[in-house]
Amino acid sequence: MIKKILVVVLCLTLVVGILSACQKTEDVSVYKLGVAAPITGNYAEYGKGFQVATQMAVDKINAAGGVNGKMLELVVMDSKGDAKEATEVARKFVENEEILAVVGDFSSTCSMAAAPIYTEAKMVQLSPTSSHPDFAGMSEYMFGVMGRQDAEGPFVAEYLAQKYTDANKMAIIYLNNDWGVSAHQNIVKRAEQIGLEITTIENFVDGEKDFTATLTKIRQTNPDTLCLVMFYNELVIIAKQIKQMGWDDLKVIALGPGISEQIIDLGGADVEGIATSTPFMVTEENKTAYDFAMEFETKAGFTLNVHSACAYDAVFMLSKAIGNLGKDVTREAIAGELSAMKDFVGVTGPIVFSAAGDVTRKYLIAQIVNSEWVQMTDYSYVK
Repeated sequence: MIKKILVVVLCLTLVVGILSACQKTEDVSVYKLGVAAPITGNYAEYGKGFQVATQMAVDKINAAGGVNGKMLELVVMDSKGDAKEATEVARKFVENEEILAVVGDFSSTCSMAAAPIYTEAKMVQLSPTSSHPDFAGMSEYMFGVMGRQDAEGPFVAEYLAQKYTDANKMAIIYLNNDWGVSAHQNIVKRAEQIGLEITTIENFVDGEKDFTATLTKIRQTNPDTLCLVMFYNELVIIAKQIKQMGWDDLKVIALGPGISEQIIDLGGADVEGIATSTPFMVTEENKTAYDFAMEFETKAGFTLNVHSACAYDAVFMLSKAIGNLGKDVTREAIAGELSAMKDFVGVTGPIVFSAAGDVTRKYLIAQIVNSEWVQMTDYSYVK
């Protein structure tokens, strides 16, 4: 008798388990999205920006009634800007059947490391900022919002360096990761095509603090311009060490940090005059972007950067894809809906994915003038 009861209980348990596994999204009360970002570590400003911007997007969507009558909810995990951590985060996300898609990661290295895990689970990894040309093409579930380094790198060489900065002889220091390698290679390729001399190329690993020896070596090659392919921490360190060396006639440009307020806060007078490329800047004429930027600054405690704006747009793209699917929402179906989306316009402008899953961006030039980021060119600067 006891055995029969146990058999019945086990069968009921199995049935409940099967029903739970087959539960459709119309039976759940919320749609959950993962956010993978470097909340701590060297890229914490960008991770916090992701966290604030994605929550702002969810709050706005939910205030308007949600998606298909259901609320959106975020599950945020800290990848620490580390590829190993990123893969652990990916495993946790794919194992949670309630999570439909992921916004993240920040770096191309982290996104590319996690890509096989998301691909196996048929889950979208929509990165706001991964720009390595190979990232989106890794599978049909990988998407990038920021643009590609084989577009930004040539812009930096031809328009930021040669045309705007009037560079004739340029040295490069790049962060030695997947993104940095791709970015600097695309700069060098275009520089060779337009006759911009590259005097030397140096690299460093994440977390480097002392660039004195590298800068001394570079100075011996007599460049008039130094291109820094990196994020805000190392950029500020290098700018300060350049000033300490008394190298006042060197012009400095950057690819990667965006118009980060941290550069100004940490660098002060030492970063004055640094120019960078960016696909997006907030202007008062664009009221939607301007209002978003003001709200973001209040909540984040720092000025909006392009990375956070792309994260905001990424959530709206996923919510639109889910909404278009109606009751038939699955991880796999979201990827198909993103690929087919042609009419999305976010705060960073229109976003249409290529067949590979990334986008083509146009670029602006911004420069630090009197301790403020100022837009120096518009999109027509490229002819």
